[in-house]
Amino acid sequence: MADRTDTLSGDAAPEDAQKISDNGANGVSRRRLLGTAGAAGAVALVAGGAAGATGASVVRGKPDPLSSVGSANVAFHGTHQAGILQPSQAHGHLAAFDLAPKADAKAAAALLRRWSAAAADMMEGRTPQGDELGIALDAGPSSLTVTIGFGRTFFDRTGLAAKRPEALEPLPAFTADALDPKRSEGDLWVQIGADDGLVAFHALRLLQRLAADTARLRWQMNGFNRAPGATENPMTGRNLMGQMDGTNNPKETDANFGERIFVPDNRTGADAWMAGGSYVVVRRIRMLLDSWENLSVDRQEKIIGRRKSDGSPLSGGTETTRPDFNRMGSDGVLAIPGDAHIRVASPATNRGAAMLRRAFSYHDGFRDDGSPDAGLLFIAWQADPRKGFTPVQRKLDRGDGLSRFLKHEASGVFAVPGGCAPGEYVGQRLLEG
Repeated sequence: MADRTDTLSGDAAPEDAQKISDNGANGVSRRRLLGTAGAAGAVALVAGGAAGATGASVVRGKPDPLSSVGSANVAFHGTHQAGILQPSQAHGHLAAFDLAPKADAKAAAALLRRWSAAAADMMEGRTPQGDELGIALDAGPSSLTVTIGFGRTFFDRTGLAAKRPEALEPLPAFTADALDPKRSEGDLWVQIGADDGLVAFHALRLLQRLAADTARLRWQMNGFNRAPGATENPMTGRNLMGQMDGTNNPKETDANFGERIFVPDNRTGADAWMAGGSYVVVRRIRMLLDSWENLSVDRQEKIIGRRKSDGSPLSGGTETTRPDFNRMGSDGVLAIPGDAHIRVASPATNRGAAMLRRAFSYHDGFRDDGSPDAGLLFIAWQADPRKGFTPVQRKLDRGDGLSRFLKHEASGVFAVPGGCAPGEYVGQRLLEG
């Protein structure tokens, strides 16, 4: 696994999509809708005594201020799509859609226009025009992000094969793969994240309904992370193995950050529409937690190459100290073992290959043998998967001590175009350029 420690069906009828207008600019605030409750609703609220008094103030249009978590918002429009550079939120949904047999490029453009308008509204805390779901009426945007990408098959189905980027080639097979094709790839890919579970689900459900007869859900996965404010001070999150996850992620302040993560703005040729965009590799990686948890902490640390307590490398220092892969321990052997995850995955041992990881943990219940069906929804961003994910994963596949405790069960790679300006939609340069 390229672990973040150091690498690492719609059922809406067509009229439903018509009801939810393509232009959500005049959408009503979710919280303002509470202030327009009818008289019957007001009576019901007041009947609750003290609780009713609070409800009555909401009905009069004087809601309590949103907390910092609820009020935080991310702009939809910009040079890059949202959901790449922002920290992973507490709740996440990943979904892939396949275009309907008769859906062409024109139908795909109309769908992307609907999705973009709805996403722009929801990310500002507005209710898209015609949206009557009511799932998140009383919530703010809660750092909601919606990110949209294209799979390899999208270009064939829309007659745009000539514009398919070379970087969107299929990933090679890896020995640790046990991939389910029904939960892999897809024509269209959507990533949703928010710090409120209802806000995240609302976005997922609305986009599914807006797909109407144009596209049908192929697969969908749910993830989570530590909630904002759960720790006394902001700190690196942990995965389900208990390890700090994301310590050595590339930083925007790095001199070569942009060229590693984003397609150059001056891109020319058939895939010029990808300028400012990025490629995402998505992997569902089940962790063999029963086996992992039976190991001693000392053994776990040697497999990862970091202290479990604070994330510091076994070569010494603090979490952010650069690992010293040449340091010897008091016993005369390497402080960081030769097959330790951070050694095998490090850019220093992979000719500088790096990715921006933005993962979610997942738990989908328990398997027939009682073991947890849980692990990591691995999401990695890069300017070219052939220079980022693929060479690193090949090396991990050959010599990563952590691989014995992982099963790669689903996979996909998607081209995620750059952001769009107000009045535009995601992918417009591809579909109308």
